[in-house]
Amino acid sequence: MPVIMGTAGHIDHGKTTLIKALTGIDCDRLSEEKKRGITIELGFAFLDLGEENRLGIVDVPGHEKFVKNMVAGAAGVDFVVLAIAADEGIMPQTREHLEICQLLGVTTGLVALTKTDMVDAEWLEMVKEEVAAYLEPTFLGGAPVLPVSAHTGQGLDELKEALRKLVAEFKPRRRSDLFRLPVDRVFTMKGHGTVVTGTMISGDLSVGEDVILYPGTATSKVRGLQSHGKTVETAQAGRRTAVNLAGLEVDEVRRGDVLARPGSLFPSDVWDIELTVLESSRLPLKHRKEIHFHHGAREVLARIHLLDRDELAPGETAVCQARFTEPMAGVWGDRIVLRSFSPLRAFAGGRLIGPSGHRVKRFSKDVERLGRLASDRPEEVAAAQLELAGPKGVNFAELLTMTNLETKGLEKTLGVLGGQQRAVLFDKETRRYAGGETAERLSSELLEFLAAYHRRESMKPGVQRGELASSWGRDLPPKLLHFLLERLLKKGDVVAEQEVVRLKDHKVSLASDQEKVRETILSAYTEGGAMPPNLKDVLEPLGMDAKQAGPVLRLMQDQGELTRVKDDMYYHAPALAGIRDAVVGFFDGRDEMSAPDFKELTGLSRKYLIPVLEYFDKEKLTVRVGDVRRLRKRS
Repeated sequence: MPVIMGTAGHIDHGKTTLIKALTGIDCDRLSEEKKRGITIELGFAFLDLGEENRLGIVDVPGHEKFVKNMVAGAAGVDFVVLAIAADEGIMPQTREHLEICQLLGVTTGLVALTKTDMVDAEWLEMVKEEVAAYLEPTFLGGAPVLPVSAHTGQGLDELKEALRKLVAEFKPRRRSDLFRLPVDRVFTMKGHGTVVTGTMISGDLSVGEDVILYPGTATSKVRGLQSHGKTVETAQAGRRTAVNLAGLEVDEVRRGDVLARPGSLFPSDVWDIELTVLESSRLPLKHRKEIHFHHGAREVLARIHLLDRDELAPGETAVCQARFTEPMAGVWGDRIVLRSFSPLRAFAGGRLIGPSGHRVKRFSKDVERLGRLASDRPEEVAAAQLELAGPKGVNFAELLTMTNLETKGLEKTLGVLGGQQRAVLFDKETRRYAGGETAERLSSELLEFLAAYHRRESMKPGVQRGELASSWGRDLPPKLLHFLLERLLKKGDVVAEQEVVRLKDHKVSLASDQEKVRETILSAYTEGGAMPPNLKDVLEPLGMDAKQAGPVLRLMQDQGELTRVKDDMYYHAPALAGIRDAVVGFFDGRDEMSAPDFKELTGLSRKYLIPVLEYFDKEKLTVRVGDVRRLRKRS
């Protein structure tokens, strides 16, 4: 598998000269670098180690003013060669570069003790002992310390052999299903247009594919690819790669942009991070401190929000949030580095655990959930991400970045969580999930809402689905509300009758005085039959008007006892059903019915005749054509 090597070390400790001696490539390409004799920008080279094994190399500047460029280059390396000049030993940027590599998660490498031709053997041994002792508590503890001289060639073969062995044993973990290339250079090539370069940290890319530059929206198509100086059709992770982009100008690309496939990354202006302040830091990190934030090849200003304390002391680790003035695009597990303003040096770093962060209140329950994002167990990370997302949920593509799992691994994890009721798929079309705790909490709230509704509207059989969606469920995704209702229906906690939803044990009940009103109204309309009484006349002896009797009248309609024909005209429902049957029977062998026909059929006076005919039209039993009616089914 392709591997990237990075250099590190103090200014003028021979990093660039050593790379040239190993590869024949001069990484100082700028005229200013030639003039000043120092590395300013990132340099790139490669070293053939045999058997088509080509090691990519990123050479970084050593001067303290260009540490931000060093961080950009080191962000994509797999292991480091720390250059320490034998005549000077450990210097300030030796320490800072080593700390930066540690913060970036580099775990292996070796030491090149350079400029050995400038010291005697006794001095060289003393420096070797000093270096070995200093590195002992770091990730380079016990690593080979190889004396070399780029000028005489001494030790170069031994260094190459050590690199060959290290590369053979190194097994980098890289995702295959998520292409990402942080851009560290952009330029125009005559006859080709805009070219971006970077270390491909995951996935692969082929000529002709559509790509987008995150965190922006600039889209392009891959016109050509080069990897380690060779033109290729497909480039793989772990290689330095140049991508020729179609339809983009140089000024549309910034260092730190991330080239990826459309719809694969999800920029956010809030990140959840697990942060450690270096023990060497002189001061603690205070809540809301503004810092230089480094991720990949990008440097931005950010403000750090400590969520469970007011300051983070040197050597301490905590989960906190970085809040940006512009969105950032990352993936769970990405390494980050923080540099202070004064002094301008790296003082803290760690890893990204929430690339789609949500602003949380300090000392709240969500802070504990954020802590679970730092777990090494994928199912814990996925479950915590779902709970933090709340009712809006998270779709599958977002979860790929929020867990850094490959597609099959995430599917397996969600299957486990689903079996444990810790994840629910509420939208199959977009593959959107919600946390199990969130679904349970919302289900309980829905039941509480229905119970309160029944208490408030005791004479209504339940709540209309549309009313439920526009009131209690107005802030929920519609498909989540549907999912919750269906689940409660299956459990039997809720009953649905057509479009009306109610609790399973809800029954319409009337107070004793209301029951008497109902009995009086029902008796009057039952007796009235086809020619019902005037509602006002029925209610007047009761000392009520239509508004006061409204709840009882609505209940009688819901229960099928009364039918409202118009305004205050009601019919005993069975009586109106009898008239309806007579109308349907009239059309057996006839095509039309006039008003006189209807009067002869029913014996109704004009007071009832016209309203009932219009009611049948409204109910789509009949349709008026001129002065006659026809049965709608036939029309």
